[in-house]
Amino acid sequence: MITKSTVLTAVAFVLAGLNSQAEGNDRWVGTWSTTLVQASPGPPQLTNTGFNNQTLRQIVHTSIGGNRVRVRLSTFGAGRLEIGSAHIALRATDAAIRPGSDRTLTFSNEPTLVLPAGATVLSDPVDLDVPALSDLAVSIFVPGNTGPATWHFSALETSYVSPPGDFTSNVAMPVDSTRQAWFWLAGVEVMTSKQTGAVVAFGDSITDGMGSTANTNNRWPDHLARRLQAQPGNLNIGVLNQGLAGNKVVLDIIGPNAQARFDRDVLTQPGVTHVIVLEGNNDILFVFDPSEDVHHNQIIEGHKQLIHRVHTLGLTIYGATLTPFGGFAPFSTPEKEAKRQAVNHWIRTGGAYDAVIDFDAVVRDTSDPARLRPAFDSGDHLHPNDAGYKAMADAIDLTLFKKGGNP
Repeated sequence: MITKSTVLTAVAFVLAGLNSQAEGNDRWVGTWSTTLVQASPGPPQLTNTGFNNQTLRQIVHTSIGGNRVRVRLSTFGAGRLEIGSAHIALRATDAAIRPGSDRTLTFSNEPTLVLPAGATVLSDPVDLDVPALSDLAVSIFVPGNTGPATWHFSALETSYVSPPGDFTSNVAMPVDSTRQAWFWLAGVEVMTSKQTGAVVAFGDSITDGMGSTANTNNRWPDHLARRLQAQPGNLNIGVLNQGLAGNKVVLDIIGPNAQARFDRDVLTQPGVTHVIVLEGNNDILFVFDPSEDVHHNQIIEGHKQLIHRVHTLGLTIYGATLTPFGGFAPFSTPEKEAKRQAVNHWIRTGGAYDAVIDFDAVVRDTSDPARLRPAFDSGDHLHPNDAGYKAMADAIDLTLFKKGGNP
């Protein structure tokens, strides 16, 4: 006999199954990330002294959206860190957040955290409707003297530092100073469907966006994210920027070399399905003693190692040709240009990458191919400007990502 109780029980089982399926169709995918390095003694722009009893409100620009969010913090290359409180919110303007959007972040259900030296931690998820291509504010209060902080020193985005005190929940945070850097913040992830993936843009200062206008999100990965979001049917794929100014493929100079940081900065990114590699110019340009002079074949072998590691995981990897640096005084020479051409020839014809993105062809001066086109030159003859970065992103064939989240 079918009773009301039997029907209700059956409905409950059906609803539970539907909820289970819905949850099973979700996964975490990165919407923003950056490469962190340790503060280095030497030039002032490569070192910091840290913070003491202050709140940092750091602004990040999303690529994809979601309705749940969590953040990833790291002390890579730095000492232990005590976090007194942490919050995330939708940014309004400058250091202000949108009223009602503030969420307290916890770590294993605790509002405070001691992060060991060289460690990475994920916050607990919070419910927050995160729009694509929007600004988030991540606020961290450090109650003690942190010492030099792990950071991304070329953020091209203003971070806000408070006077002494915990202002993580303030809608309008008092600002004592600003920095053009991110500290301890490695990534932001959103919950989205399993059909959503992420492309990691891996490279040096040109991927990092040096030469573009600060606080405008004009790096080429930013332009790529906008193009992907604008696609009919919304080709939903996150774009994660793992560019690091000064980075080399073969040797350490600023941060670990590309091969040493690849697992941390690329292969462990949540939801990664595609990788774009643009790196090698620094190996060619910056040779300060004979031991740093590398053959173009060494750069190529480094690229092959990256390709092998990506293919081992069943992911897709694209090679981008090295952009021109003619006139970048005093470092550019005809011999170095010959090395760049040799690396680019291999990228174009070697068949090792799954596809080639020919940035060189996009931004070079047709009358002098060793140089950037004047309309795309930021002024130093190495880094493109906003228009140059947009042209690079516009040249990427979006069908390269048509498989979506599942490679």
